Amino acid sequence: MLKMFNFICSSSLIAVYMFTNSQRQEERTGKYGTPRVKYLQELVNQFQNASAEETKEKIVANLANFAYDPFNFTFLRQLNVIELFLDCLTEPSEKLVEFGIGGICNACADPANAALVTQNDGIPLVIQCLSSPVRNTVNYALGALYYLCNASNKEEILKPEVIDAIKSYAAAGGVSTSFSNLAQAFLDQHVPQLN
Repeated sequence: MLKMFNFICSSSLIAVYMFTNSQRQEERTGKYGTPRVKYLQELVNQFQNASAEETKEKIVANLANFAYDPFNFTFLRQLNVIELFLDCLTEPSEKLVEFGIGGICNACADPANAALVTQNDGIPLVIQCLSSPVRNTVNYALGALYYLCNASNKEEILKPEVIDAIKSYAAAGGVSTSFSNLAQAFLDQHVPQLN
């Protein structure tokens, strides 16, 4: 399962051991292990060389799991993984879209990663995920928009049709508590005049 929404969905106490630092990574890698950046590069190479859809899906899901840890944020930017996630949002495979938006959601907690999404015209792609038939995709899109919305791109995100969609998810508590909670968190943070 993807490790999404560590910041907005978990309790206010986030376990420090969930995240890696250089010392912990060195201990875990060991003397003969593969350094994290090299391992991530291998995953990117495997994705680029894969022809089977299922293989690509597994690799993107794996990369998305690495995207939740701040230790990896610089590596993700260095290896163009954010752009890879955005490319997945244009694929016909619902799984690639799901895992791509999951990776974006995880990575967007970092302002530099969020800026990359914006600079690469990713906001319309994220907004498009709000209409996905896949629940996880919608959840991840709501979480990503929560992090992406700021003074420089509010006009692009806070369009009436987007706010209406998010309001409908906020009102959907009986159908999906996660939709409702994430949508309400977005509205509370970015559209406070509604409350």
